Amino acid sequence: QVQLVESGGGLVQAGGSLRLSCTTSTRTFSNGARGWFRQAPGKEREFVAAMFISWTGGTTRYADSVKGRFTISRDNAKNTLYLQMNSLKPEDTAVYYCAAGGPTYGISTTPNDYDSWGQGTQVTVSS
Repeated sequence: QVQLVESGGGLVQAGGSLRLSCTTSTRTFSNGARGWFRQAPGKEREFVAAMFISWTGGTTRYADSVKGRFTISRDNAKNTLYLQMNSLKPEDTAVYYCAAGGPTYGISTTPNDYDSWGQGTQVTVSS
C-alpha cells in the first residue's frame, strides 16, 4: 500500500472548474491502475476516472457521467495524479478519493480492487 494525499477540492459554481491533485508518500505510485472515485452523501462510492500504464502505452477510462468534462493525468516527475474537472454540475458534488494499487492487468471500476486510498477532498458545486 501507499499513502495518498488529495488536494484541490472546494466550492465552485456550476460551469466552473477545479483540478484535484493526489501525491504519494512513497517514491512512486504502486504498480497497477490508479484513479479517482467519489462518494456523495447517502450514496455508494462510485468510479470517476482511472488510468493504467503498461509497457505498450497508457489507457484511460471515464464514467459516462463525466466523459468529455473530466481529464485524468499524471506527472511522474512530481509523483502526482491529477483530475481536471471542467463544466462542473451540482450533481458532481461529492467527496473525491484518489485510489492506487489497482489491478495490474488493466482498469477496474470497482473500489474493492484498489488497495490504497487517500483521505478524500470535498468538491461542492453550487447551482
